[in-house]
Amino acid sequence: MSAKDFSVDITKPLVFQVGHLGEAYQEWVHQPIVSKEGPRFFENDFMELLTRTVWWVVPIVWLPVICWTLSVALRMGVSPPEAAVLLLIGLLIWTLLEYSLHRFFFHMYTKTYWTNTLHYMLHGCHHKHPMDALRLVFPPAATAILCIPFWGLIRLASTPATAPAIFAGGLLGYVMYDCTHYYLHHGSPSGQPAKHLKRYHLNHHFRVQSKGFGITSSLWDVVFGTLPPAPKTQKSS
Repeated sequence: MSAKDFSVDITKPLVFQVGHLGEAYQEWVHQPIVSKEGPRFFENDFMELLTRTVWWVVPIVWLPVICWTLSVALRMGVSPPEAAVLLLIGLLIWTLLEYSLHRFFFHMYTKTYWTNTLHYMLHGCHHKHPMDALRLVFPPAATAILCIPFWGLIRLASTPATAPAIFAGGLLGYVMYDCTHYYLHHGSPSGQPAKHLKRYHLNHHFRVQSKGFGITSSLWDVVFGTLPPAPKTQKSS
């Protein structure tokens, strides 16, 4: 069967189906199914379990790591005011990383079997099933793997004493990102800036998916010119 003739059966595990869509994958994955019940990824129960993460696991796992790395910097002679500045630098670095990953990696164009499959597991599943509560945050194992190159880059660009504090700031930024992302989909904000962020993010999902890549902030969308256009308002007669 050719890719043009292939259709996904959403009642069956999806991961090893979506690759067969070929170039049609891009259109399929950006037609969301708005349901709180998430799809099944794998036939194997253990593999399926690894894809599901409740949101509160993220702060429980990573906040102690943040406190520990910050304490390492303090023990190595970084003063508390210096540590606060380095923490903010790490946060800023994370916001750029958040934007860059979302724009250039999570929204990469794919058409082959394995690139479609990889994209679906990383981010495509979120656009296809945006209300799947158990796949809105990264599993800790996946985050730990991504922390390795992040730590390596910070270590190369800073000193042994300052690197842990910058890393702590970047990791804090990640925790804020994942918790914010979950809240934007399942929370009901009553005030600003949360209401703006929710509208901004849902606009990315349901109106202009090629714009608005910031989650915790629209800062880098402004810098790099990827702000979504304002919705058109109908003129009253």
